[in-house]
Amino acid sequence: MAKTATRTARKATAKKAPAKSAKPASASKSAKAAKPARAVKAAAKKPARKPALHLNVLKPSVNNMAVRVFVRAAGLDFTESDVWGSTRSPEFLTRNPAHLTPMLEDKGLPGGALWESCAIMQYLSNKHGLDKFYPKAAARRAMVDSAMFYLTGTLYPYVARATYPKLGFPQYAGEVGASDLEPGHKSAAQKAAMAAIAEPLDVFHKFFMNGKPFIGGATPSIADIRLAATLEFLAAIDYALPAWATAYMAAMEKKLGKAYSEPAADVRGYVSYVKSQQK
Repeated sequence: MAKTATRTARKATAKKAPAKSAKPASASKSAKAAKPARAVKAAAKKPARKPALHLNVLKPSVNNMAVRVFVRAAGLDFTESDVWGSTRSPEFLTRNPAHLTPMLEDKGLPGGALWESCAIMQYLSNKHGLDKFYPKAAARRAMVDSAMFYLTGTLYPYVARATYPKLGFPQYAGEVGASDLEPGHKSAAQKAAMAAIAEPLDVFHKFFMNGKPFIGGATPSIADIRLAATLEFLAAIDYALPAWATAYMAAMEKKLGKAYSEPAADVRGYVSYVKSQQK
């Protein structure tokens, strides 16, 4: 009985006795509170990192839209400025004597700036290893390059001649649309450009896509981004796209999501506004 009572007493004493290593509750709370405070203070000292890439754009332009879609789809860290109305300013011309957009500014560039949408996408793909948009394999890359050069050299001039009069964009010197010829001549030239669009579109479908969903194959390449953006302007003249092209544009937007739809909204909004003013 005595032994049992002694054991019981020892157990009770052990339960009541505080652990030797235990710290006062107030000290423990103070230590916990101090840690977040130090973390906040350290974070406050660290300046926010400024993105190295800066884009100067005209939001209603499909040339600009291509690069705006690309940097978003690629997940690049960038800032963006709308330079509508200021591309001929002395400050802009100092950086870009060609006064063209989109213009990319990056410290890694020899002149600090780069324009032409296809060149910008090629440069960023090379710099950041974005092979899914611009394949490294020589033959596949050649097809992407060829598609972009064919677009800028053949398809886009037709699109510009057909849509710029409606969009209110200045046309290229030396062409009918920029001449002093009578409206009838200009209208005939515009209609001829509209009729010519069908052939290069067919080339893209039959040769560059050749049964694939995109020029890039299973996923869009930078050539696809440039083509889809270009086709957005055809809404200005209510051009009847072939069924494959309509499905293609929908597939591009579905595949790229907001990266495509947000820049496209600026182009579509401008086209809708222009058309509403001409009714």
